[in-house]
Order: sequence, then structure tokens, then C-alpha cells
Amino acid sequence: MVTINGVATDAAGKTVAEYIASSNYDPQVIAVELNEDIVSKKDYDTTVLKDGDTLEVVSFVGGG
Repeated sequence: MVTINGVATDAAGKTVAEYIASSNYDPQVIAVELNEDIVSKKDYDTTVLKDGDTLEVVSFVGGG
């Protein structure tokens, strides 16, 4: 199990890109942190989630 935004999720074996696509996030307006390290957008396709990982996905919201 992978903890994603505080929720245990069966996402082990997926890449960050696969998880983002399956969760309907817009990759242009998010930041991803895996085990307290920022994941570069260029690494989304090659970063594979493993059991015990902690993933945080943060969306940017504009305001005014």
C-alpha cells in the first residue's frame, strides 16, 4: 500500500504518471512529493511507487 495524501491506496507498481492520469489530476498545476522529496515532472514516467511509500500531490490554485 502507498499512502497518498494521507490515505492508504493500492498504487504500488504504478508510476507517478500512471497514478496522476488515473486520478484526473492536471499535471500542469500540481507538485508531487515522494517520501519527502520533490519529484521532477520529467521523472513522473520513470518513478515507480512501492509498498510503504508516501506520496503527496498538491494542486496550485490561483486567487485574487
